[in-house]
Amino acid sequence: MKNIQWIFLFFAVAAAASIIGIGIFIAEQSLAGIIICIILLFAIMGTGFKLKRKRREEGRL
Repeated sequence: MKNIQWIFLFFAVAAAASIIGIGIFIAEQSLAGIIICIILLFAIMGTGFKLKRKRREEGRL
């Protein structure tokens, strides 16, 4: 069994929370909240993919 990579688990949970936030702000009809959650989602996903590529190139993944 492989070790848990905690940083990637954090990114996954944060991205899921951002998606949940989008749904909540859609229900609340808050355009500002929707936009903020979408920006956060792109930032979190981008950072996670960038870190994964870096670790794969280093051979640590």
